[in-house]
Amino acid sequence: MTEQDILKLIESDEWMMQILRVARDEKLPDWMIGAGFVRNKVWDHLHGIDNEEVQTADIDLIYYDPTDTSEETEKEHDTNLGKKMNVNWSTKNQARMHKKHNRQGQYTDSTEALSEWVEIPTCVAVQLDTQDALRLIAPHGISDLVNLIVRPTPAHRDNLSRYWQRIKSKGWEEKWPKLTILEA
Repeated sequence: MTEQDILKLIESDEWMMQILRVARDEKLPDWMIGAGFVRNKVWDHLHGIDNEEVQTADIDLIYYDPTDTSEETEKEHDTNLGKKMNVNWSTKNQARMHKKHNRQGQYTDSTEALSEWVEIPTCVAVQLDTQDALRLIAPHGISDLVNLIVRPTPAHRDNLSRYWQRIKSKGWEEKWPKLTILEA
């Protein structure tokens, strides 16, 4: 499976495209939707699971705006987006997330922030431009994602307890039994 295959998979899913259009219309700077939105779609496809909607707890919409890092603004975006499409939106400005993650120094953009999420196959996101063209963002590549390998990102290799807690709490091994879970 290639990046183009992933983009075609998303493009052929009207529910995903509708989510992306609603997100795009919010006009957030340096925005993308990642985590389970892309990861779960790919893993379902590779396991032969066909759902009408991607099974994910929320829609992880990230953006980068250093001029307004208030949580209230993020909640306003969630409310606005929820009025347009009734899903559980989780909008986060990556210009403030370095504080939440106890990281020295602000991220430079959404892609850098995405690269430091916990698991490599979770660090994949998609954007939709004004011409409805999709762009895949994968700072660690897609090899682990499409080969059903889960391992921590370099930023989390020293915190394996959080890594294992996430995997167990999400029930990934039960949902997708072909996964290979690694520590490095």
